[in-house]
Parts: sequence; C-alpha cells; structure tokens
Amino acid sequence: MSKLTTMAGAVARFVPDGSSVALGLALEALIPFAAGHEIIRQRRQNLTLIGPISDILFDQLIGAGCVEKVTAAWVGNVSEGLAHCYRRAAEHGVPRSISIEEYSNFTIGLALLAASLGSPFIPTRSLLGSDLPRQNPALRIEPSPVDGTPLLLVPAVRPDVAIVHTQRSDEDGNAHMWGSVGISEEAWLAARDVIVVAEEIVPREVILSDPNRVPGPSYKVRAVVHEPWGAHPSAVQGYCNRDHQFYHEYHMRTRTLQGFEDWLDEWVMRVPDRAAYAKKLGEQHLRSLGVKEHHYAAPVDYGY
Repeated sequence: MSKLTTMAGAVARFVPDGSSVALGLALEALIPFAAGHEIIRQRRQNLTLIGPISDILFDQLIGAGCVEKVTAAWVGNVSEGLAHCYRRAAEHGVPRSISIEEYSNFTIGLALLAASLGSPFIPTRSLLGSDLPRQNPALRIEPSPVDGTPLLLVPAVRPDVAIVHTQRSDEDGNAHMWGSVGISEEAWLAARDVIVVAEEIVPREVILSDPNRVPGPSYKVRAVVHEPWGAHPSAVQGYCNRDHQFYHEYHMRTRTLQGFEDWLDEWVMRVPDRAAYAKKLGEQHLRSLGVKEHHYAAPVDYGY
C-alpha cells in the first residue's frame, strides 16, 4: 500500500500533542519547514524538539507556543545570529516558558545513535571540561571501567517521530538523500516513527539503483509527503539554494513579539499549504533560487 498522504494528514496522525519530534537533522540543509508550519497551523502543544542547530524552524515553533522542551545543540538564525522567539521564551517565558536540555552537535548525534543501537548510553570524552555537563544533568561523568579516567555518558534520546526532508522517495518511504545530511540517519533509526517529505516521488527502481543514498529502512516510515519547496528557505542539494534574504527579513521582522506575530500570520496562518506558500513567494523568486549549474556524480557500478 502507498504511504503517500498530505502534510496535513501526516501531522494530524503522527504528531500528537506532547510528542518528541526530531527536526532539522541535516543542520543548515533539508530543514522541513513545510512540516513545521503545518504543526503550527494544527496548533500542536507541549512538543519536545530534538535536533542539532535547527536554524529558524525551532524559533518559529517556539514563538507559536507549540514547544514545552528543547533538546538540542543550538537554536538560532545561522546567517543572522540570534533567535528572537527562543530568547523571549527562555528569558521571559513569552509566549510560554520552555525547558532546555543542552547538547553539542556531536553529543546529540551520539544520543540518537545510542537509541538507534538500543544502547542506554554512549561513552565519550567530548565535553569534558566544558560547562555542558553542569547545564544538562542527563550528561553524567563517570570513571572508565577500563582505566578509571573520566568519561561522559551520553544517554539515548529516542524521538517519537523524526521528520526527514529528502530529495526523492518512492511511495513506500524508500528515499534518497545527498549533500549535507548531518545526523538524519541516526534520527531515522532512533525514532519510533518517521515522516518522509520529498521534493520528488520516483519509482522504487530509481531508489534501488543506488542503495548507498538511502538513509534508513522504509518499514519505519509511516507517511510520505510529496512537498516541492518544502524545505524553503533552507537548501536542498540539486534542487534549490538557500534563500539568504528570507532569513534576513525574518530576523529583522521578529525582533519584537508583535513583529513575529505579524510574520507568522502572513507566512503560516494565512497560507493553507505549501502550494499557496510557493505561489506567495512568486515564480520569479523561486527561479532565482533554482540550481544554476548541474554537477552530476559519475555512474557507480553495482555489478558482481
């Protein structure tokens, strides 16, 4: 049976209130903004957001009041600096207070890897001497059973759902990703459920032709959403470039609470789906973000 569904249907079924949701797993690329905007439109509450840097998607979800807890390495606006909604929530409880469980990019990856392996933790020497173990009591420092030297134990983090934006997928959730993919594979394997968002839906034979680009098994995928431009304003290698100006305008407009609410109303609440969002961006603007030079990989021989 095909797992193809709408974004509204996928979020309604697989992202209930109180979920822990892994997003933005490829760092600056492949951020599932379309999924995040649908979560906001459906007014989900008390979510735990899990991810590495997340860029402005976490900021939007926090500003919309959807978030109870952040388990992440960083929340901000990569090319601009601060994440204003995150700061208002963390410092002033606006629109609501949030709890923050801090990791580094490396250790949130280890936490997801531990869950994917069925391990309660992974030991490392990363972060020893930093303040993060004091900020996050889940990170424990224990003596090594081998030589007694200090080790940091990174506990497993298992999301209820990982939302992974990909270049292409078949209808069953066999997907291809390339370029910077960050910790997408770790999150895919760690999560209970996976929602795949794809720029393009292709026959299964296309996916089988290059198994090395498949980030995880399709049996974990609960829904597949065909959503061109679903990662805008982030980049999708081979499909679209990063919209730097969009990030800048978001940064400037969301400095105040009223500014963010106006932005949210314009770009999320009054935009019913991604097709309407793309229409609002305009054909000329979308063309300006398209790939200008194609650089194809050399064919790979999987013969035996």
